[in-house]
Amino acid sequence: MWLRSLLLMCAVFLAACGEPRLPSPFHASEVGSKLAQADFELRDPAGNARSLADFRGKVVVLFFGYVHCPDVCPTTLADLAQVMRLLGPQADKVQVLFVTVDPERDTPALLAEYVPAFHPSFLGLYGTPQETADVAKGFEIVYQKQPTASGYNVDHSAGSYLVDPAGRVRLLAPYAQRAEWLAADIRLLLALEGK
Repeated sequence: MWLRSLLLMCAVFLAACGEPRLPSPFHASEVGSKLAQADFELRDPAGNARSLADFRGKVVVLFFGYVHCPDVCPTTLADLAQVMRLLGPQADKVQVLFVTVDPERDTPALLAEYVPAFHPSFLGLYGTPQETADVAKGFEIVYQKQPTASGYNVDHSAGSYLVDPAGRVRLLAPYAQRAEWLAADIRLLLALEGK
């Protein structure tokens, strides 16, 4: 009887000694499995149709917000500009995309002026209200107008998606993620190119 118990315990220990699962090398949360099919069809300020396929070969940082945002959006765009500075020459392999969740007020002209003010390579994207809703749903973004004395604000999800150079959504960085951590995650995604 004791021999059978000893053999059973050895089997359990051996099963537990399989290849260990290492923690993720990324600072941001891995979301690739649930957003594998996420994409968009929107327009840039010049009216050109855009999708993730247009940015293959680059890491895309995708952020949903709006121009009249009083805090989260300008802070995030400023943080992303800091990330670009930290990346140095590798910044040429990164595209930051700002998708407006307020297409009624965020005109192409306003997006063309506001978004690149943070960094010249940043690009604003817009769609119709229905296109915006569809893209937001695909990326699990929640947004809603909130009336104010002077009009309205838009409450919205505040994370930034990181898309690898093959066009796969891989990571979700929370609002106010340290610029150093975002830069490190982008470098890792660039190193994975072609793997």
